[in-house]
Amino acid sequence: MSVLDIRVLGDPVLREETTPVEQITDELRALAKNMFDTMYLAKGIGLAAPQVGRSERLAVIDVNEKAFVIINPEIVESDSKTSKAEEGCLSIPDVYGDVVRPVHVRVRAMDLDGKSFEIEADELLARCLQHEIDHLHGKLFIDYLSVLKRRGAMAKWGKEKDKYPGFVRKLEIDPARAHEHPDEEL
Repeated sequence: MSVLDIRVLGDPVLREETTPVEQITDELRALAKNMFDTMYLAKGIGLAAPQVGRSERLAVIDVNEKAFVIINPEIVESDSKTSKAEEGCLSIPDVYGDVVRPVHVRVRAMDLDGKSFEIEADELLARCLQHEIDHLHGKLFIDYLSVLKRRGAMAKWGKEKDKYPGFVRKLEIDPARAHEHPDEEL
């Protein structure tokens, strides 16, 4: 199990546009594996490369026991029907907010074999895909909040951020569980 540090709000990498992946390499495959390890340990359902300080256009997702990697993803279709639901982010721990997003999306991406694929998603998976793709373009869920709600979220973050010196969230690996696959929570 290889766990990466998670960058938190305040680190400029979270606000930068990522670079499209030109070639699938063993190093990229290792990054994806380490991102899955990190996401599971942090009890998340999605993690984008900028959240671990990387600039590649890549994210990992596991919703409803459907784990996959999306490389150079783009939303090619989204529903006009929207829903509001609470979102959080591994890069803004303990801060949540209601975000309105399309209920259904179709995403085109590349997998770790360099093959293009499309995925149709509804509800939580659609929300997770949109959230992670936003990360790849320097956008965070708090950007969708009203001025008042965002101010409240930032006030809460103001009380939390000192726990993360250097804008880094270090995850602790329980040595007894280092070789098992932690249960993920939503």
